[in-house]
Amino acid sequence: MFNTNDKDRGQVGIGTLIVFIAMVLVAAIAAGVLINTAGFLQAQAEATGEESSQQVVDRVQISTVIGEANDTDNISKVGITVLRSPGADDINLNNSIIEVFADGSSDTLTFDDEGGIADDFDDATPGESEFAIVDIQGASEGSLSDSSDRAQLVFDLDNIETLAEGETMTVTITTASGGTAFVEKRAPSTIEEDQTYRL
Repeated sequence: MFNTNDKDRGQVGIGTLIVFIAMVLVAAIAAGVLINTAGFLQAQAEATGEESSQQVVDRVQISTVIGEANDTDNISKVGITVLRSPGADDINLNNSIIEVFADGSSDTLTFDDEGGIADDFDDATPGESEFAIVDIQGASEGSLSDSSDRAQLVFDLDNIETLAEGETMTVTITTASGGTAFVEKRAPSTIEEDQTYRL
């Protein structure tokens, strides 16, 4: 009724053991692959989250915007005072990009490497499609490292389109991490030559 042959029973036991060991090995390999994949995905998610956070936080805030009129009674020179946004890391304005739109014209400005740090607004003479930096308060060579630091970004509109009375311009400042600040300003209704106005 029962098979009492010890030799046959041993063979069946070895086969089962081999299958069991194979299953354990396959499961261990699969677990290793899953653990490696999970670790990779976690690292990628952390990096993406950090980049997204920097884009949101590491940006400047625009405090004031001034404009100086040229001899044709148009605003041709602009100065934008900026500060570090709350929670932002150190921001080096030298690596920023400014996009300016005025009266249907636009230009993308980069930092003027030659003489781009000026003592004040009047001394700032950026080149074409470039901007200069004036360290106003606490900023050093265009670097904002504290919430109280202030710097002024200065550029000319001559290469884009100077602002006549009542005309508007929009400016977007993008830091190296991708954080952006946006402002739209209108020229005053009355402009006189060589005068400076708060826009």
